[in-house]
Amino acid sequence: MRSSALIFLATLAQSAYGAPANVTNDFSSKCTALASSLNIPHGNVSSSALVSAGSTLQFPNSDPSCGRSSQSVSVNMCRVTLTIATSNRSSIAMEAWLPANWTGRFLSTGNGGLGGCIQYEDLDYAASLGFATVGTNNGHNGMTGESFLNNADVVEDYAYRALHTGVVVGKKISASFYGAEHSKSYYLGCSTGGRQGMKEAQTFPEDFDGIVAGAPAMAFNNLTSWSSHMFPLNGLPGTSTFIPLEMWPVIAQDIMNQCDGNDGLVDGILESPDLCEYNPEGLTCGVAINGTNMSGNTTNCLTPTQVQTLKSIYSPLLDANGDLVYPRLQPGAERTGAPQTYFMGQRFGAADWFAYAIFNDPNWDPLSLTPADYVLSSSMNRFNIETFEGDLSAFQKKGGKLLHYHGLADGVISGENSPRYYQHVSDTMGLASAELDEFYRYFTVSGMAHCAGGPGAANIGNMARNSASLDPQENVLMRMVEWVENGKAPESITGTAFVDGNPESGVAFKRRHCKWPARNQYQGSGDTNNEDDWECV
Repeated sequence: MRSSALIFLATLAQSAYGAPANVTNDFSSKCTALASSLNIPHGNVSSSALVSAGSTLQFPNSDPSCGRSSQSVSVNMCRVTLTIATSNRSSIAMEAWLPANWTGRFLSTGNGGLGGCIQYEDLDYAASLGFATVGTNNGHNGMTGESFLNNADVVEDYAYRALHTGVVVGKKISASFYGAEHSKSYYLGCSTGGRQGMKEAQTFPEDFDGIVAGAPAMAFNNLTSWSSHMFPLNGLPGTSTFIPLEMWPVIAQDIMNQCDGNDGLVDGILESPDLCEYNPEGLTCGVAINGTNMSGNTTNCLTPTQVQTLKSIYSPLLDANGDLVYPRLQPGAERTGAPQTYFMGQRFGAADWFAYAIFNDPNWDPLSLTPADYVLSSSMNRFNIETFEGDLSAFQKKGGKLLHYHGLADGVISGENSPRYYQHVSDTMGLASAELDEFYRYFTVSGMAHCAGGPGAANIGNMARNSASLDPQENVLMRMVEWVENGKAPESITGTAFVDGNPESGVAFKRRHCKWPARNQYQGSGDTNNEDDWECV
């Protein structure tokens, strides 16, 4: 359904944002000749080929860890594949998808995790909407950090160089093919892709007119310390600190019991999880709750040691001097994958950053992580990968627009880090929210898991599988186009939740997500599924 829906949305986009285009003999011949005509410094253009809408591309040589062996194509386009050497021991692989229904716009996609994977689904999404679209493998192949081992050039590609190089080269490819420069340049990414978007705004402000950055992995060194510390914090299964996986639904319900009503409605969605001061003491075995003694219950209670583990999970991570390393896991994330990501008694993928980029030791034991290691990683800050610069004045003066969003039930990157960055920009630039609104707006998306999914109205158009509409109010990419090209800045973002998470089952409810620092509050009467009965206050 998603594939056919995307083709339908692409047709709407052609009507709303550009004239439909048929594949002509001229388009086909230009595409075929493009590879031999391109002159990319340090580049090797492998191919340029016409790909028809409705076909399926196969990637037999794709790293299995990328999970992208094929991609259905939603639009007629010219596909360009190439590699570019970034040093004598590093290179990037990239693709440019040049649609027949080009609107004059250019867009770069991003990456995820420590990957190493061209996100073909994002290439298809943007190309189907008329953007000349590029993506890279971020300087290595696969989702591990093994390529970082004793190779600073690969680390540099990952930190910033791969994406920026792809943008510079991609714009040249687009101009060569279409015979004209792009009218506006956009970026769309989430997670690592969100960090890449923020990096572009901070370091390469001329690259984009509009950046949509979701759940950004900013404060990268401290984020990897936080995510990696979850393993030694929780420990191995069977140890005294370990919280059994079957206890997490109990913990999730305990959190909802304490905090769900803070937004005016008990509905299983926390609109302001940062206001939830969760106290897990009531889950301690032997503690009387509402007159009931749980001492005989060994499956729905925790030992005092496990309770302490739980308190630490929902507390900020501090270093040995008591300074903040990274905010806490926000309450609500335990319902959207955090236990499966962090609390299964196994290393998280980000531990590869320590093994291969910090210690250059593939045998490093992630259970040995200490607070001194947090400080080491942060002080090294390889190629300024931290991505926490607060001065966005160059991007502002350029006229760029930044739409930043974060799901409030994110089980991978804490949603409490994003408002911290927003405040850092405000403090650094000396601008109040009303002044930041000119070029930088941050939106909280209640009930959204990591970049997509979750119990909330999380379909906001940030990716193909997360799109309910091309209405700019309901689609962050189209909203950015409206902001950049028509000056219509977003005051809120309307998300959609489908019945049982299935678009074919219809819409369950919609909700307008607020522009920070406003919070969504149910007004106490009316239809709880009607977005008009909620207010940003």
